[in-house]
Amino acid sequence: MKRFRWQIIFGVSLISLSVFFYVVQIEIFKTPRDTFFYLFQDLAFVPISVLMVTVIINEVLNVREKKSLMRKLNMVIGVFFSEVGTTLLKSFPDFYPYYDRQRINLLINSDWSNHDFNLARRHVKNYDFEIESQKGDLEGLKNFLMSKRDFLLRLLENPNLLEHRSFTNLLRAVFHLTEELGYRKDLGKLPKTDYDHLSGDIKRVYSSLLSEWLAYMSYLKNYYPYLFSLAVRTNPFDPDAKPEVK
Repeated sequence: MKRFRWQIIFGVSLISLSVFFYVVQIEIFKTPRDTFFYLFQDLAFVPISVLMVTVIINEVLNVREKKSLMRKLNMVIGVFFSEVGTTLLKSFPDFYPYYDRQRINLLINSDWSNHDFNLARRHVKNYDFEIESQKGDLEGLKNFLMSKRDFLLRLLENPNLLEHRSFTNLLRAVFHLTEELGYRKDLGKLPKTDYDHLSGDIKRVYSSLLSEWLAYMSYLKNYYPYLFSLAVRTNPFDPDAKPEVK
């Protein structure tokens, strides 16, 4: 009750002030009929005012707040790709026999439009990645992810990330893969069933990672062209990519 005391006092004060002015108006002009007429006219407009304030204006403010939050979240996503994501994108092809066939669709350049990014994301979403965990360097992947475990935990603790469900799902998938690899002592001597299980975990991460990478690249192109330029010049899917500007 103490928490809302000032709101109650403020509301009662405003109502009292309004009543006071109506009484003064009646006493001065001696026209209570006109006063009550305008009073009810004002009351008739109240529902429209409520509609404008609570629905329309509130919705506009929510949209602006959401855009501001998404910009902050994309800063976090950028840090994730700098620390973890880009390295994973370079490492996962070792587990994917058909990488060369897939990477052709990911050679982003400055001419890509939003439509191109959306097409690429749909392609990734519907693509069936045939991951073979025993083909790549599982030990190297394990060591890298374990070294980033604390970083991933800090990202997962960020409450704002709950607003970005797909990226949160990616973080959970990466952290799950980290735990799966961390529990295994000798990754070179696993039964086929376990390799198949790890293949599924890597596939989950790789598919989600590609989709989020494409979304992030699209965001950079629209809002930060200079960052997009560097990201294109260091594209992990372009074997000829070089950071130097040509």
